[in-house]
Amino acid sequence: MTSPVPNRFRQQILARERLIGFWMCMSNHLTAELAGLAGYDWLLVDGEHSPNEISLMMQQLQALQGSNSAAVGRPSWNDPVEIKRMLDIGFYNLLIPFIESGDDARRAVAATRYPPQGMRGVAGMQRSNRYGTVPDYLHTINDNICVLLQIESRAGVEAVDDIASVEGVDGVFIGPSDLAAGLGHIGNPGHPEVQEAIRHLYERITAHGKAVGTLAPVPADARRYLDMGMHFVAVGTDLGVFKQATFALRESFAK
Repeated sequence: MTSPVPNRFRQQILARERLIGFWMCMSNHLTAELAGLAGYDWLLVDGEHSPNEISLMMQQLQALQGSNSAAVGRPSWNDPVEIKRMLDIGFYNLLIPFIESGDDARRAVAATRYPPQGMRGVAGMQRSNRYGTVPDYLHTINDNICVLLQIESRAGVEAVDDIASVEGVDGVFIGPSDLAAGLGHIGNPGHPEVQEAIRHLYERITAHGKAVGTLAPVPADARRYLDMGMHFVAVGTDLGVFKQATFALRESFAK
């Protein structure tokens, strides 16, 4: 296990580098290990819309131990207890869903920081500090946790300036599917109103000097968002790639 200090992925996010990611929904350490060999800049371990529990997430982190890809964990909610457990098993990068206000953003950041900057509970020996072998972990880790927050509702769009200006927020992720639903266009993130909202979010978030990201499993969408200037974009999902390849293979042998 590599040391969490310094967190190179956080440095890249703060520098607003272009980072290509991949979404992992299959809750499996073997597929995670394979994805870790592909050369993506970051890999998202999804705990919101996938049947991932803490023990399964830890197995995937262990499978990614030798990978150069940064592991990003998504909890199911902006829950300080769940966030604490994800930090303790070894996530140094978190993507926290459904942020709708500056207060939501501050709570999310506080959950990732030890006191006095936050409210993270202290465990002297856990996987994140390599079971107590990382020198000065307690005094350095606050500055090495990357916090990415999701805006994916009308309320989040309206509060974008309050969210993006919170200290400790390193980047903001735009959730196109939930945003489309919240704007009355469920299943149609390409709708002009949704795209206009995404452009508005991009402009406001970058005005605060923060990185902007999204998930775009359709290649044309991914390229459009990258051309827009987005910084961390996931260009596919393991479940989507597996489904497409499996169906295509069967079709190639159709009678």
